[in-house]
Amino acid sequence: TIHVVHPDQWQDWLKGQPPRIRTAISAHKLTGKAGNRAVLPGEGPEDWAMLLVCDEAETSPFRIASLGEQLPEGTYRLANGEPGAAMLGWVLAQYRFDRYRKDEAAQGPRVLLTGELGRIEETLRLAAATFKVRDLVNTPASDMGPAELEAEVEALAKSHGATLTVTRGDALEQGYPMIHTVGMAAARGREPRLIELEWGNPDHPRLALVGKGVCFDTGGLDIKPSAGMRLMKKDMGGAAHAIALAGLVMAQRLPVRLHLLVAAVENSVAGNAFRPGDVLRTRKGLTVENTNTDAEGRLILGDALTRAVEGKPGMILDFATLTGAARVALGPDLPALFANDDALAGAMLDAGDGVKDPLWRLPLWDGYDEMLKS
Repeated sequence: TIHVVHPDQWQDWLKGQPPRIRTAISAHKLTGKAGNRAVLPGEGPEDWAMLLVCDEAETSPFRIASLGEQLPEGTYRLANGEPGAAMLGWVLAQYRFDRYRKDEAAQGPRVLLTGELGRIEETLRLAAATFKVRDLVNTPASDMGPAELEAEVEALAKSHGATLTVTRGDALEQGYPMIHTVGMAAARGREPRLIELEWGNPDHPRLALVGKGVCFDTGGLDIKPSAGMRLMKKDMGGAAHAIALAGLVMAQRLPVRLHLLVAAVENSVAGNAFRPGDVLRTRKGLTVENTNTDAEGRLILGDALTRAVEGKPGMILDFATLTGAARVALGPDLPALFANDDALAGAMLDAGDGVKDPLWRLPLWDGYDEMLKS
């Protein structure tokens, strides 16, 4: 049994406990501060319980997530009420990336009992999508290049009867020159490509999901320092999000005409890598003077977004690990949101707040347009 107690309810809860519980709490020197936790003795081994003092609201998915990660295998239930939204946090906390581990015995399941049967399917669906994102991002670039991203989208297309189109080689150079330019220095077998999936009734509103798929980012000729390059396998995180979200949309058969676009490249260093100062052609017909080869994400997204707009979607959502400056400004817990539609931005901010997964809107400031001119 798990007792989850809010600090404001601590004294009332404590008064209702038997002497053995109060004695144990006194021995642990617990004060009812958020984060306090202890194992509570029962009359027998099967009656022992877990106490967690938590100031998260009952609707928070993360209220008991830490317990889902730390408790030993077994079956658990909440002492009061149902887990509600916290069911998701419990499942997410049990994620492990063990693809390359062969010497570690798998921990048994930590099962949380609930009577909310209607929540179970949705919770597992969301958790599976989140695990997909984590697996794709955690996989090292040696096993997660443009070809592997293509294979992920291909598998998704086969599962849901969607149409897959992949543009590479000469067709990519002609039709999507910035995607080609950024990725052309990659080794054989890791060539750049634009991966597209289309699904749904053409009469339904068109939704475009666009993902930045830089499978590894050295920075190019403006090479990153070692510390800055260490985790750059994650630079395809935007593509991972777009792929997993597309899977959710199709699994729930939402009434949309879905268009998924993944610009998959590796920003490598080689004799044919693009250079600082190069003027690049774009699919839209504009030219771009690139002054830093480590600004590759916005280049490949430029061509992918141009392609998305050609389909006249009602909404475009693009996901990208952009930028380091946004992380400096907002820290690791607040993803930056840019939008050109106030109503849509407000709806997304409200949705994030509602599931305790907040976003923070940053401006698209017209006054900076002049600074983009070469």
